[in-house]
Amino acid sequence: MFKPNFKITPALSKMLMDIEASRQAVSGLPITVSVLTSLRESARLISTHYSTQIEGNRLTQEQVEDVIQGGTFPNRERDEREVKDYYKALDFLDTLIKKKTPSIKEQDIQTLHGLVMDSRKKPTPYRDGQNVIRDSGSGVIIYMPPEAKDVSNLMSELITWINEQLNDGDLPVPMIAAIAHYQFATIHPYYDGNGRTARLLTNLVLHKSGYGLKGIYSLEEYYARNLQAYYQALSVGESHNYYFGRVEGDITDWVTYFCGGMADSFATIRLKASESSKSEKIDHSHLLRELDQRQKQVLSLFSKNKYITTLEISELLGVHKRTALNLCNKWYEGGFIIQHGQANKSRKYELATKWLELL
Repeated sequence: MFKPNFKITPALSKMLMDIEASRQAVSGLPITVSVLTSLRESARLISTHYSTQIEGNRLTQEQVEDVIQGGTFPNRERDEREVKDYYKALDFLDTLIKKKTPSIKEQDIQTLHGLVMDSRKKPTPYRDGQNVIRDSGSGVIIYMPPEAKDVSNLMSELITWINEQLNDGDLPVPMIAAIAHYQFATIHPYYDGNGRTARLLTNLVLHKSGYGLKGIYSLEEYYARNLQAYYQALSVGESHNYYFGRVEGDITDWVTYFCGGMADSFATIRLKASESSKSEKIDHSHLLRELDQRQKQVLSLFSKNKYITTLEISELLGVHKRTALNLCNKWYEGGFIIQHGQANKSRKYELATKWLELL
């Protein structure tokens, strides 16, 4: 059974307290839906840019945004495809986050990998052979992951450990996310796409546990600013072979690095969110308090389109169409939305006048 080896140092304890302080501060800010939607989209674009840049993608932040909006660049087809695939994986990540079940499924991680690699929403099987990580300059092997025959069991143990810790463990959530990232990268269950999938897994763990920070943070930029420090922190043990030292290796340095990056990223977002909330001319917090969590989520759809459908609500909330229809009926009666049309297939909804100022 997977059992990570680490120590909780005074420095790490301080980082955990800083993370918690930022989390509490951001959760209490009266951020309007329009500002929140803007900050979330900005975070998604930043994550897409830096997570793919870490793997060698050559597109700039501005070019990534252009590609997501349909733009193209000469001789950058591979880079464009990587960006689109990662952005699509983030969409699927959102659906996983919105599911009420706290547990993380191994199949979901495999599906994230499928989207990252070829935009297919289909679980990809683990590698069937040996892979190695080489120094890009010298070609020397710097890490040899476990044999293919051991990957399935190791991944099963990792997911079991994550869920046990999230459900009734005593480790702080940032540490669980750090260890999940490390162990996935250590197992290296695929020939390619391991880093991007590990970072998506990290985000899933954080969001499922109340550390999603409203979806407006990005850890990838912290890694990308100093890739050498990122890879060095992931390197554990004297041997490059998984079976000689890495299994029992002390990962305190990695956990400290990860939590330091989280504290740094959360502090930056805390400041940015605070500035955004202060710049708003009208405080809409009194109106937002009248809405439940699902209604607040649906506001993001109205911020993009005047009319929305039951299907769009179903996909956004991650619920069955029948459930979405029942919610719409309830919201129509309560004055949250205006209904247009009677037939289920052609019916659409408009936001009631009272709530338009939230957009």
